[in-house]
Amino acid sequence: MHVVPLPALADNYIWLLHDDGGQAVVVDPGDAFPVETALKARGLELRAILLTHHHHDHIGGVEALLSRHNVPVYAPRDERIGHATQRVDDGDVVLLDAPEARFDVIAVPGHTITHIAYAGQGVLLCGDTLFSMGCGRLFEGTPSQMLASLDRLAALPGNTLVCCAHEYTAANGRFAQTVEPSNPALITRQQEVSALRAHNRPTLPVALATEQATNPFLRTDCEDVIAWSRRHGIDGDRVARFAALRANKDVFSG
Repeated sequence: MHVVPLPALADNYIWLLHDDGGQAVVVDPGDAFPVETALKARGLELRAILLTHHHHDHIGGVEALLSRHNVPVYAPRDERIGHATQRVDDGDVVLLDAPEARFDVIAVPGHTITHIAYAGQGVLLCGDTLFSMGCGRLFEGTPSQMLASLDRLAALPGNTLVCCAHEYTAANGRFAQTVEPSNPALITRQQEVSALRAHNRPTLPVALATEQATNPFLRTDCEDVIAWSRRHGIDGDRVARFAALRANKDVFSG
């Protein structure tokens, strides 16, 4: 399976997955134009659409794609998402004949209440839940819900490729460095990110193992994160530490 990030809108990535036989699936198409352009350029046939949550920058291109492609649309159980032909929830499995693929559906409430992720074929399609060196804002869920969701994603194999939906990596890394300034893996990752962005190249996908070593939102039990929390007046449990991280990231301008 080939995994291709398609830049879209201001800073989104639509994920295009395709096999060697020209069969493709797209994930969170907020805009139809980059998808149609990529399909034509690569000689691909669209066979399915996967959606993670209801925000317009993830579903805005679905209607236009369906006007040209008669394909199934997999989506969470959320009335705010139209055009879905198959509603899926935690524990469900998406089986595709072409491209041949299996994705396990994981409920990851936090960014939105009904947010889901798809894991399979060596990739994690996680929408706005997990970002490289960051996580999504809590628009609908609670810190406890989001932390539990991130714990589930962090438990996947370390070689899983994280395919999140925004190019936020550089800014996330700058915040992460305020939490763990001496983390050698984080320093290395930031150098890699700087080099990639200098050439306007995507920083994604990224191995989950790299995120486990660099992402403060996956490292709430690490000594450096605990120490950071105490410096910010938080001496509570891991949910309190996570909530403090998220609150500080919300106002971070570095």
